[in-house]
Amino acid sequence: MVSVPRLVIAAPASGSGKTTVATGLMALLAARGLAVSPHKVGPDYIDAGYHALATGRPGRNLDAYLCGTELIGPLFAHGAAGCDVALVEGVMGLYDGAAGQGELASTAQVAKLLRAPVVLVVDASSQSRSVAALVHGFASWDPEVRIGGVILNKVGSDRHEALLREALDESGVPVLGALRRATEIETPSRHLGLVPVAERRAEAVDVVRGLAERVRVGCDVEGLLRLARSAPPLEAGVWDAGSAVREAGGGARGGPVVAVAGGAAFTFSYTEHVELLRAAGADVVVFDPLRDERLPPGTRGMVIGGGFPEVYAAELGANEPLRKAVAELARSGAPVAAECAGLLYLARSLDGAPMCGVLDADARMSERLTLGYREAVAVGDSVLAAAGTRLRGHEFHRTVLEPGAGAAPAWGLVRPERRVEGFVQRGVHASYLHTHWAAAPAMAQRFVERCVA
Repeated sequence: MVSVPRLVIAAPASGSGKTTVATGLMALLAARGLAVSPHKVGPDYIDAGYHALATGRPGRNLDAYLCGTELIGPLFAHGAAGCDVALVEGVMGLYDGAAGQGELASTAQVAKLLRAPVVLVVDASSQSRSVAALVHGFASWDPEVRIGGVILNKVGSDRHEALLREALDESGVPVLGALRRATEIETPSRHLGLVPVAERRAEAVDVVRGLAERVRVGCDVEGLLRLARSAPPLEAGVWDAGSAVREAGGGARGGPVVAVAGGAAFTFSYTEHVELLRAAGADVVVFDPLRDERLPPGTRGMVIGGGFPEVYAAELGANEPLRKAVAELARSGAPVAAECAGLLYLARSLDGAPMCGVLDADARMSERLTLGYREAVAVGDSVLAAAGTRLRGHEFHRTVLEPGAGAAPAWGLVRPERRVEGFVQRGVHASYLHTHWAAAPAMAQRFVERCVA
């Protein structure tokens, strides 16, 4: 039974101010001495990084598509253990989820699974009385979703705020905050969204402090806490990496050193991945391909997650000693698991800059954004999965790969389109597909077993 106070911060649409409110409230409550558990609906890694900066705790994703609805409660309980309050930032609009699959993976579905009240952040910049109709529509659309309050964002003036509050008086949904339009506090974006914390940490600290101050001035923080405390007990077990590995048929073994890429170029990784690797027995050591010229001593396997290698292609290419070390490790047959950015780093080149040359392929930036959930089947055996293994993943990139020969595909994508994707050669499994290992702990166990072997 989970009794932690909790709120879901949602909005009618993307760009309404969810991240502003969620991150600012997290930082404000943490500064008051509360232990705040931060969560993000959906697959996004970047918002979770800002949440971690705001709270001092790992930002954790709650994705019902990647992990299944049955894991939402346990993963939430795992992250929120021992905390005073939990805040969950939504994704897109409140009722938007996986395309063509109803409410699946929507903020509304996660709110229902967590039995959590919802605060709706509304961009009020171009409306007055109409805001009441909008809030009424969202509050009445699904009676199982409890919208417990509204925060008005981008309010133009005192008069504008008064008109909005007057319109909402009859809606039955209390106004818990009104934030003025502000251009002085902005989080910069680029081709795949916000710039990650790891690339601008000093500036990001100031931005997060500024967001906390905006929430302090503009929101009824005590009212938000009362709403969070009104959440009923949640019947859910607590996810545990060790239990997940044991249930997958494995257990801690061997203690092999697994090098995990980090630093500014490789910031996309779910917290549970490292927890599962450690539960399976790995000695996880983080290295930075931008700075380190050697792999950690005794490296027996390597995991390279997502990020922005295209932004750092010149610097990655200039680190020739590490590129050679990575290529040598791969040639030895050691297990190497690479997702998206990791796939690009293992290629021969990226926008003309030399990469590790593990894969007979060249990568380049593209105008086309590839984005969406995927259902996949392992084409053959690899260090991550046996042939025929089915799982769900997510693609998010603006690069294309021009492959050569010599490697089998990693995945056969079966929904929403049918194609093969990725590379498997010797101990290397490289793919554009982002996966969440909490849904498939056997992948972590299998990887560590191959490192021992």
